[in-house]
Amino acid sequence: MRLMTPGLRKAALTVHVATSVGWLGAVVCFLLLAVAGLTGTSQQLVRSAYLMMDLIGWAVILPLSLASLASGIIQALGTVWGLFRHYWVLIKLIITALATALLLLHLQPVTHMAGIASVSDLSPTDMTAMRTQLLADAAAAVLALLVTTVLSLYKPRGLTKYGRTRNERRQPAGQQP
Repeated sequence: MRLMTPGLRKAALTVHVATSVGWLGAVVCFLLLAVAGLTGTSQQLVRSAYLMMDLIGWAVILPLSLASLASGIIQALGTVWGLFRHYWVLIKLIITALATALLLLHLQPVTHMAGIASVSDLSPTDMTAMRTQLLADAAAAVLALLVTTVLSLYKPRGLTKYGRTRNERRQPAGQQP
């Protein structure tokens, strides 16, 4: 297996950390806008919140999620961690891939709400279920991204079956791992 050079590894890690942290920060902003959209009493504030949620979702959050996913895969494949060797890397991959896929689904109602907000005033009781769902989805996304952050920092031990098999194949006969 050929690993990245130290300089390339640091550059890839920098891209991955920057996009991941940016994604988390943008989702926190989105969450705050969802709170404003649900609880705001000013029609102008509510309208602005949903228009901004649509813009941030498509122009900031989606590109950052895709960049984080791609850079994470590159980082895993180009380092000793591997993509399927360690549980923490595999769990991060699954969470990131699911979060990105769910984001694509989540952006549809965001765009719908922005469309409604762009042509009419929303009263505090209009579309309450959808507005609440947008808030809950954003909160869940923050939680998921915090879990991936914790996994990155603590790197809990544990090899997958694939990782154990690869390690056994690399060990010369009669030598302890």
